[in-house]
Amino acid sequence: MSPKERLNKAFNGEKVDRPPCICPGGMMNMVTTELIEEAQIKFPEAHMSAEMMAGLAEAVYERGCFENYGVPFCMTIEAENFGAKVDMGTKIYEPHVVEYAIDSVKEWKKISQINFTEGRAKVVIEAIKLLKSKGTDVPIIGNLTGPISTASSIMEPSTFYKELKKSNKEAHEFLNFVTDELITFAKKQIEAGADIIAISDPSGTGEILGPKLFEEFAVKYINKIIESVQKQNKSTIVHICGQMKRVYSEVNKVKSNALSFDSIVNMSDARKNLKDRVLMGNVSTYAIEFGEPKKIAELTEKCVKDGSNIISPACGLGMKSPLKNVKAMLEYLSKGDGDTNA
Repeated sequence: MSPKERLNKAFNGEKVDRPPCICPGGMMNMVTTELIEEAQIKFPEAHMSAEMMAGLAEAVYERGCFENYGVPFCMTIEAENFGAKVDMGTKIYEPHVVEYAIDSVKEWKKISQINFTEGRAKVVIEAIKLLKSKGTDVPIIGNLTGPISTASSIMEPSTFYKELKKSNKEAHEFLNFVTDELITFAKKQIEAGADIIAISDPSGTGEILGPKLFEEFAVKYINKIIESVQKQNKSTIVHICGQMKRVYSEVNKVKSNALSFDSIVNMSDARKNLKDRVLMGNVSTYAIEFGEPKKIAELTEKCVKDGSNIISPACGLGMKSPLKNVKAMLEYLSKGDGDTNA
């Protein structure tokens, strides 16, 4: 079974020989310092070069880490395009926002539309085209930073959260604008050759927002993106950070093909509450960075037994994660011990 066929079957709840093992990219970064050095690709230069970005995504698959290509390797592209300033990081730490573009949701009209003809948005699109030109059976995953996380990277997060209530009308206008731009970015990635769009919204958690605002803002605008992507006949993955206990009923309203959770979420608990959903995750990235391959294999086995249909790290990999640990998930599954019906 090819990686693309296996993943598509898992998305559709069909029988698979074993669970797929993927890491989408974006917030769920799959590149590490050891991989970068082994592939002899410059970093952080790969964030700004389509050839390097595609080459590094290809190296992730070729070196037996995961069964997909995924770009980009950070979650700052959208915020940077909206005017935030970004430190591009090093081989040790990822890019991060260092200066916001606006001070209030009321200032959202100051933000310009994303320019897809230059900058890092263009790099991502060109990298996907290069990966598509390989003509392989490896799924290409394009990535978006979710609406809440993008919005709270453009302005100071604590102010943003307060203004969801205080300036509710303007907050919705702001999120609508951001979401429409994300939809365009998704369409550009699909046109370039992306098979799947992954949306990571780590700042849009039920813990931070509470059930009401989580549904009003996170679920609403994520679903707006999903509906657009599904019209293109492409699958979607949504990753949400934080504990799910208070918001399982709201999470179940997210219309993605797969739901991904971080390691704080008990996968057997998620399975009980989301009976018919395709679940993805959630091998501890702390264990991947600081543990041993045997421990990673045990955690992978537990994820499968607890009801995960698609195995992946619980979050983005720490850049110092040893390759032997990163590879341990797929190595365990490939031994045949992970056979399952999705």
